[in-house]
Amino acid sequence: MKTTILAALIGSTMLTAAWAADVPEGTTLAEDQTYTYRVLDEYDSLDPQMLEGVESSTVVRDLFEGLYNMDAKGELVPGVATSHDVSDDNLVYTFHLRDTAKWSDGKPVTANDFVYAWKRAVDPELASPYAWYMELMSIAGAAEIIAGEADKDTLGVKAVDDNTLEVTLSKPLPYFADMVAHATTFPSPSWAIEAHGKEWTRPENIVGNGAYILTEHVPKERLVRERNTRYWDNEHTVLDKVVALVIGDENQALTRYKAGELDKTDIPAGQYPALKDELPDEAYAVPRLCNYYFSFNLSDTGLEAFKDVRVRKALSMAIDRKVIVDAVLKGGQFPAYNFTPEATAGFELPEIDYAGMTQAERDAEALRLMEEAGYGKGGKPLEFAYLYNTSDSHKQIAIVATQMWKQKLGVNATLENQEWKVFLENRGNQNFDMARGAWCGDYNEASTFLDLLASSSGYNDAKYSNDRVDELLTEAKTSHDTTPLYTEIEQIVAEDMPVIPVYHYSVNMMLKPDLKGWPMDNVMQKMYSKDMYKVAE
Repeated sequence: MKTTILAALIGSTMLTAAWAADVPEGTTLAEDQTYTYRVLDEYDSLDPQMLEGVESSTVVRDLFEGLYNMDAKGELVPGVATSHDVSDDNLVYTFHLRDTAKWSDGKPVTANDFVYAWKRAVDPELASPYAWYMELMSIAGAAEIIAGEADKDTLGVKAVDDNTLEVTLSKPLPYFADMVAHATTFPSPSWAIEAHGKEWTRPENIVGNGAYILTEHVPKERLVRERNTRYWDNEHTVLDKVVALVIGDENQALTRYKAGELDKTDIPAGQYPALKDELPDEAYAVPRLCNYYFSFNLSDTGLEAFKDVRVRKALSMAIDRKVIVDAVLKGGQFPAYNFTPEATAGFELPEIDYAGMTQAERDAEALRLMEEAGYGKGGKPLEFAYLYNTSDSHKQIAIVATQMWKQKLGVNATLENQEWKVFLENRGNQNFDMARGAWCGDYNEASTFLDLLASSSGYNDAKYSNDRVDELLTEAKTSHDTTPLYTEIEQIVAEDMPVIPVYHYSVNMMLKPDLKGWPMDNVMQKMYSKDMYKVAE
């Protein structure tokens, strides 16, 4: 067996404090250790196996803990597991769990809690929106179970004993260990779920194993979590309380931030430069491993015009991405002409033909393609609805894009905004013509983005299907050199244009200077409240 010890050299001292709040010696901590921040909308779920949103994952990382966590630089560090072994054929992973991990009700966290959760995630009866992720992990039997062709108990995961979890893969996956930091793989308390059903995540019912417990949840208003004194590393947790306030209006949230009601909020589109001048120690713009795109509905319910690749490419080329990032967002975002962000580890930005054109050349080609397809100016009218979830920034981007299509191509697009849960349901069921899409990497490897374009992906909202793309994605899972494979995928996608890449993210946020420990150097921006603290002013 090949033994893998996380962070290369983890000693006994690191095992107790290295990934909790790292408070420098001599620091005077604030008396009130309450962190309050703004979220845009209500959470889709607080169930690890049912959530799908970024903000939901942030909360669940506080309430639950998986096998591994991430440190401030995005490197894996121990969570419930302290290390793992890998068999010589790279098909069997054996995780060694700490015997001090406990649930918030005092029960020990065991390997069986992970087995239960992982079988839950692939069970068609639960219909987890992230079931496909478990299949991507190459866990033996996952694909067959999700397809309804096998029983969930055939999943390649078992508890050797209370503190040993064994996972068998269907094929080697070089980045498998990175994937177990994702919320879908977190353990779940079977007794709480069986006792309370869908209500098990309510404050009065929930049982977690994270650094915090849920003490209050008023939907569409506020969510509060407080220190879990039974958490194995509670001694090194500093923040006592974390409060998330749902504030739909970004400008109102900024006003409340300036009034001292919030420790963190998002910067409204276009306001970063001015806020950086006004509050240089509080305004931040840092790269984030996320993309922003528009999805065409290519399913049978989609518009006939969108079945024509010339129309799709014309709409993509007519978008001046530099205007969107430099004049609308103004926060260090990067124009996107391919799907995967350049900041992704090991990814080499491929050559995409239209990326090398000037915007004037793209506009001319867009007009030619649209006329050739028989739509737009001088042709059949093209009208469609663009669906997005309610947000000032999303609205501004939508307005600018639709104006470009109108002025350059004679296309009429109407805007339709919906609150988060309704938006997710309609987008997932292809109840749209074109819809906003965005993806933040679940792990730092290009497949976390490109797998969304696989025919079988649960988040392939465009319902795009290309046999060669599927073949390349499968090959990349075991390849030692993925660069040519990912390059070909990106070039095929640029030719097919099932989605329109718009930009790659930068996190634009206001952060109070007394809040320390934010993971600025982690491009995935996976934060854990247990790693933060507030200093005395």
